[in-house]
Amino acid sequence: MPDDGLAASRDSKPPQVDGGWLPATVPGDVHLDLLHNGKIPDPFYRDNESKLQWIEKVGWEYQTSIHATPSVLSREHIELVFEGLDTACTIFLNGQRVASPDNMFREWRIDVKPLLHAGSNDLQIVFPAPMKAAEAVAEKDPWHSRTHTDPKGYIRKAVYEFGWDWGPRFGTSGVFRPAYLELWDDARVDDIFVEQENIAAGSAHLDVHTDILASSQIKALVSISYGTGKTELHADRAVTLTPGNNRISIPIEITHPQLWYPSGYGAQPIYHFHVSVKENGRELDAKEAKTGLRSVVLRRDLDKWGRSFEFVVNGIPVFAKGADVIPFDSFPSRVTSANYRRILQSAKDANMNMVRLWGGGYYETEEFYNQCDELGLMIWHDLMFGNNWQPGTYAFKQDIEKEAEYQMTRLRNHPSIVLWSGNNETELLRDWNGNGQLPAPVHERIWEDYLTEFSGILARAVARVDPQTPYWPSSPSADYEELSDTYQSGDNHDWTVWHGNADFSEYEKRPWRFVSEYGFQSFPELKSVESFTLPEDRTSIFTPVMLIHQKNNDGNKIIHDYMTRYYGEPKDFPSFLYASQVLQAEGIKVGAESFRRKRPETMGSIFWQLNDCWPVASWASIDYYGRWKALQYYARRFYAPVLVSPHVEDGTLAIYVVSDRTKSESANLHLRIMHFDGSVVKEIKQAVDVAPLASAVYLKVPLAELKEQDGKSVDLTKVFASVELSAEGETPSSNLVYFAPTKQIKLPQPDINTVLTKDGTGYDLELKSAVLARSVFVSFDHLDAQLSDNYVDLLPGQAVRLHIKSDAGLNQVKSEMKIISLANAFAPQAEGHVVRSGR
Repeated sequence: MPDDGLAASRDSKPPQVDGGWLPATVPGDVHLDLLHNGKIPDPFYRDNESKLQWIEKVGWEYQTSIHATPSVLSREHIELVFEGLDTACTIFLNGQRVASPDNMFREWRIDVKPLLHAGSNDLQIVFPAPMKAAEAVAEKDPWHSRTHTDPKGYIRKAVYEFGWDWGPRFGTSGVFRPAYLELWDDARVDDIFVEQENIAAGSAHLDVHTDILASSQIKALVSISYGTGKTELHADRAVTLTPGNNRISIPIEITHPQLWYPSGYGAQPIYHFHVSVKENGRELDAKEAKTGLRSVVLRRDLDKWGRSFEFVVNGIPVFAKGADVIPFDSFPSRVTSANYRRILQSAKDANMNMVRLWGGGYYETEEFYNQCDELGLMIWHDLMFGNNWQPGTYAFKQDIEKEAEYQMTRLRNHPSIVLWSGNNETELLRDWNGNGQLPAPVHERIWEDYLTEFSGILARAVARVDPQTPYWPSSPSADYEELSDTYQSGDNHDWTVWHGNADFSEYEKRPWRFVSEYGFQSFPELKSVESFTLPEDRTSIFTPVMLIHQKNNDGNKIIHDYMTRYYGEPKDFPSFLYASQVLQAEGIKVGAESFRRKRPETMGSIFWQLNDCWPVASWASIDYYGRWKALQYYARRFYAPVLVSPHVEDGTLAIYVVSDRTKSESANLHLRIMHFDGSVVKEIKQAVDVAPLASAVYLKVPLAELKEQDGKSVDLTKVFASVELSAEGETPSSNLVYFAPTKQIKLPQPDINTVLTKDGTGYDLELKSAVLARSVFVSFDHLDAQLSDNYVDLLPGQAVRLHIKSDAGLNQVKSEMKIISLANAFAPQAEGHVVRSGR
């Protein structure tokens, strides 16, 4: 029910109920409860976001009862546990205030044994309007009026809820993580930490730290069993527990351990640890933990480019390939196991080995981290501070220290977490948004607070709680080093493209050591757009509803400007959606390949962003519904373990091969310079030995040699280069390159022949064209079929085969299938594509 203010946070008694009660779900939030009860429309549909802003402007109350039986009341300890409350609230039990939490990212544990009685006990949680709660805290800070710190930063709440340039504003309230009673008597195993002191192929030296809470002095036996499931080893230790917290540390050595590797470098075995606490043979409590054994170093050595920034896992320098991850939904409790699996498996399937968990959302569920462990996806983990100056009050500093200790204690056993990063872009805010013009004493004060918090409090928390995991103060950051054209250090967010309006080729000029953000927007495909629009909304990308589902200022105009700069004007709305995805994919391909070619100068390419939290035009490579955009298909190619990357530089066509393999490989290069109709101008075949963990040029062809062949001049705007790298009968990488600016290239109109046949789990589809057909996209009107590949290039006369997973009948698949290529999207014909059906 709604409530209109902050009275509950100030008074000892709960406020009077002034509205009707509705059924609520925990975990959940007020928006979803209102939606499930039919009180509001779908928040994501058309312009409903603006109609629902009243929800965050009032307070809300949750009420339930706890039934306490005699057996419950007989327990020595009865604790009411909230794993996540969003956010500032007051908790009443039987009319008595028992807690006033104000941090979404901490667990709240309340001793309720003295307050419970037999039978029904009333539990009430009162949430004031979020911004009112934040403003009330901000008013108590004497520096607030001078620093102009956004009030929303004064309470620890996911800032993306207040809107971002890819997400809507839904400032929600509720019990968004599980809540329960925890009962125990003599002792409780509070935590298990498997500290990895020294990990090598021959031996792993571990310290298994177990925190045990005891009610009294107890002579106990702590037993540990551990292994990967095939064999189990054991270790015991007799201890005397004293009242309060007891840390019991047992050293363990594992000979020839099975090491955990990032995806692409080895397997991801997980060791399980079971700890039992017994007194005279009676088990008092037990707990389990699991981890993967690996060493991780953030290497920061001086070299000829400045200072390196690379992750070394189990002794292997790993080029980080991946994307940034934002919250999976505007309403966290709605995220399912299937959502996590679909997005994270897609990352692995696109040859990614890292995701960066962005700092403006929330710490994820155990399921998210478990899946990253299983898939071999390293996590660059921002702490949850995003793009705002943080308050400098003593209470705030104490709060974030407790938050960091809680979250890192909860998560430190996950081998996938290879870096704790203090924040997203807060370091840059030193001079952003007018901060540089603040009076000198004020500017100095906020910078002192920043250093205290992100290079003091949080850095010390990592060193104390998770000492084997590196810490980095901010993203981006050079750890306060001075940078120049000849000295680079740290990570970068490169927004010269998009925000800076630069050409895609600008990526190739960047001397970055690690790129943790760069990106370009596109629209979701038509099927996704149809989910939140009416037909009249789909006449242009500039209709009111299409603009509402674009949260970056002038975002649709920016896409349009780049579109006309590179391609021209798409002929209709569906073609624009399609072409925007190709434009995005081609742009990020330029960046990703250039960063990989620069190895080891550059050792990371993390593009913005992997996923969406609602249906929107954004930088995502996978839309809200889990549908791969062109960028995700392209990523699978430009993040391939071995990449062939042709590049025109200094009047030469240089053929690079970049390898993430740890061993050298023998392979064959096949270069063809050909016209769009397939006639070959020049062909070269060459055997190569591909060096491991390296980038090198294996073939050079001066452009002057191409301009004249067999006594005839060659128009370089009408030819392209196709390069294939093959080994052991397979083609791990192939690529195309043009010799003229995109706008000067006139692609022919392809007549794409299709042959569709039933096979196994669906259908095989053969695509063939007599002329070059770029980024051929296969879609279906009403089928959510899975394709083995998409947005593929068809070389003249060379067939490409795709597999379609679908339970639909052959006739339905044929009738609903649509095919478009890049040339078709700009063709003057009435139809969006030219297709000739086969058998």
